[in-house]
Order: sequence, then structure tokens, then C-alpha cells
Amino acid sequence: MNITLISLDNLGLNEYISSSLIKQGHIVRHINFRDYKYEYPSFFHRIYNFILKAFFKKNLKTQHHGKEILKELQKNDQIQDIILTIKGDFIDPQSIAKFKNYTKKSIGFFNDNIYRCPKIKRVISGFDEAYSFEREDCENFKLNFAPNWIYTKNTSSRSEITSEFGVFNISTIDKRLSILIRIARELKSKKINFKFIVYDKSNKHKTGDDGITYINKHMPLHEVNEYTDRSNVLLDIHRKGQYGLTFRIFESLGLEKKLITTNPDIKNYDFYNPNNILVVDENNPFIPASFFENKYEKIPDSIYKKYTVEGWIENVIFNNLNN
Repeated sequence: MNITLISLDNLGLNEYISSSLIKQGHIVRHINFRDYKYEYPSFFHRIYNFILKAFFKKNLKTQHHGKEILKELQKNDQIQDIILTIKGDFIDPQSIAKFKNYTKKSIGFFNDNIYRCPKIKRVISGFDEAYSFEREDCENFKLNFAPNWIYTKNTSSRSEITSEFGVFNISTIDKRLSILIRIARELKSKKINFKFIVYDKSNKHKTGDDGITYINKHMPLHEVNEYTDRSNVLLDIHRKGQYGLTFRIFESLGLEKKLITTNPDIKNYDFYNPNNILVVDENNPFIPASFFENKYEKIPDSIYKKYTVEGWIENVIFNNLNN
């Protein structure tokens, strides 16, 4: 099959989808519109864009993304069997609708939720089929459910790496910082070592008594993976109003590492095991030392396979293919 993947792929996670499809024998093209930077030609364009967003629900940046993507789609020498778009809310709705001119089926996937990213509502109708990792959005907007995927796996070489940190987390600075600090204090009180890294573009925060390391440049995915390999337990802090599972959770599944999370919805998934996953109260996190004493219990293969990138592809791309 001829498949085009369109995505805003800052971390390179979507490359695992295209790589897996290529291994399956498909002809795949990945258009990463992360590279389509828009620069205002003048200060007046900046003001004009403010007016467009405020009164007309339009945006010069999303229009720019759409125009550049359509130029790339025009280069395809034949109609695609599938065009899969991830984070289509960063593209203008008019361009999304035109994707159908270049494919037999246009699919959208959103791993943000509509509470945080209301622009998603504007582009849903432009796809033949749309998926979300947020159950509530699926119910309210008639989307299909698909969580994120496992992109990294435990191997013998990884198993041989000596664990240096008890708990690891890397995140971007936002309202969750206060929760992270509370968890850091709880771990320190139990004498459990940790490595918490926070990306702060403004460079206003400095490493202090809370034990959190602040950086002002994005860390490449391969470096993040090195930290996860050297850690016993991963920490996930969900955003307010969002209960779709983050990639941190699927990293823990793939690497067979225990997880601490503030997301209570994880208990509704078939891979949930209280031996492996500790759900804590974000306002008063209690982390018993006993959680670190027992080894990770492997989940059944029949469940695990559903959450691999191959399982995700089967669910999102090839499910209902003839519809």
C-alpha cells in the first residue's frame, strides 16, 4: 500500500509508525511539518494574525502548514491508499479537507484532548475517520478510541544496564511543577533517589534543594532513553483535565519498568497491575517504600501486543479499511 504520514513530530516518536509500516512492505512517506516554520513578514502580519485568531478562528501559521503540506502531497505520483495525520489541529481545516483529493482514505489521530486543545473540534469533520486517546472525547465527539503506543522494548542489553536512579521523570515546565516538587519531597523523605528533569525555555529556574534539574534546551529522545534505561521506576504526571495515557506510561510497559502516576484512569486499562503501577494523589502523594521491593510482573503477551506500535497500526490504519 501507498501510505503518507503527516505529523508534527518534535521528538521523533512518529518515525516508529513509518518504520514499522516499511518493515511490513508498504511504501511510506513521512511529511513532518515540524520543519515548516512560519515567520511573520512584518509586525503588521503579527497584528493581522491576532485579529484572525480572535475574531475569525483562523491562523496564519496553521494556514502555512496546510499550504506546505499540500505542495508535498502534489508530488506523489499516485493517489495514496491512506493518509494518516497526527496533530491535525495544527493545520487549517480547509487544507485538512483537501487531503481527501490525494487519498482513498484520510485518517486523523489526536493525542491531545479537546479540553486543552479546542482547535481539534474544527478539523474532525475533515477526516474520513478520526481517533483520539481521550475516552471522553471519543464519547462526546463520536471519535474512535486509540491510546498511544509502545515504541521501546526491553532487551538483554538494556537489562544489563545498572540502575542509577530510583525514579525518573522528564517534563516541560507548566502547572504540574508543584506536583513534581511534592513528589520529590516525598521520595526524599523515604530516602529514595530520583532524577527529575524539567525543560524551562525561559531559564528562570535553577537546580535547588528540591533536587530537580532544570534545562533550557530540548533533550534528544536518545538521551531521554538513556535515563529511562538507568532508572528503576518511571514517573508520569497527567495534565489537568486530560486522562489519555502519555508515552511515559507506554515506555514503562515496553521497558518492563514500574510506574508511578497521578492518572487514576489507568486503572481502567487491562494492563493495570497494582504491583507494577502505583497511582498517587497529586495533592498528597504517598509512596510506600514497599512498592520498590517487589519485581515487575510481566503482563500477558495477548495484552502487551495490543499496545505495541504494530497493534496501534492494526487498530488505526487497517481496521475498517474497506469502509
